[in-house]
Parts: sequence; C-alpha cells; structure tokens
Amino acid sequence: MSVKMVKFGLQFKATLENVTNVRPLGEDFRWFLKLKCGNCGEVPDKWQYVTLVESVPLKGGRGSASMVQKCKLCGRENSIDILRDTTTPYNAEDNETFKTMVQFECRGLEPVDFQPQAGFAAEGAETGTQFPEVNLQEKDWTDYDEKAKESVGIYEVTHRFIKC
Repeated sequence: MSVKMVKFGLQFKATLENVTNVRPLGEDFRWFLKLKCGNCGEVPDKWQYVTLVESVPLKGGRGSASMVQKCKLCGRENSIDILRDTTTPYNAEDNETFKTMVQFECRGLEPVDFQPQAGFAAEGAETGTQFPEVNLQEKDWTDYDEKAKESVGIYEVTHRFIKC
C-alpha cells in the first residue's frame, strides 16, 4: 500500500505597520507544526519542527524528507518535506490577506497547526532597515525604526493550511 504525497501550503496573515519582507531567516529556521496521522487521525500534543537543513532518508531508498516519524498510535511511518523553492516573504501589499509562505510535501500526515516562533526577519517598508530577530510567538511584534523615526510592528498573526 503506498501513501500518496500531498502538498500543503502554510498561509500567513498579519497586520503590518511600516514593515515589509517578513520571512523566515536561514535554512535552520524551525517551522513548528502539529501533524495529524492520515491513517489513524492521531495528533500528538507536542509541537514538532522541520527545517531545511535536516534531511532524513526514507525507507526503501525513496529519497529523503525533512522529517520522518512513526505514529505512536498505529505505527505507520509518515514524512514531511519542506519544498525548498516555495518560501515566499509576506510583504506590505499582502497586509491583512492570507498568502502562502511555504509549502510542505506530506506523505501520510497533514499539518493541522502552526506556532510561529523566533527566527523571522523583516525590514522597514520605507527605509529598508533590517530587523533580523523577529519573534512571532506572541502573535505580535513591535520595534522602532530609527531611520524613519516611527514604530514598526507585526500584529494579529494568524495562519491556515491549504492543499496545493
């Protein structure tokens, strides 16, 4: 029995104040997800993360994935892979609309929740001032752009998953 591959897009939505180019920083950026087993429907309580730098070989020499996990309930081996060229910044013109920020290729599981954490970056919309340490864990982030002499922020961060 083969498990079919499904692509899911993580759509990001936020209210941006004087910033643009909100993006995950670096290949070691951690996407914290809750993943549901497609076989038995089990969703583990703890957050799991996937990064571009980690790659695990799949059984039977079928390539590799960002994470391979065995379901604790039914024992099925499932995998998730970050599609490298799908990461897209969230820009000022995307303000308050859903935009796909990254896509995951899933075998046997489905992402059901996302927890933004540290590791995002942004830049001043008018000044290009770099903000390399944006933490979205509280769903809000604020700072001050010295060049523009104005406050900057990312507010009301929310998300959803779509099938691609």
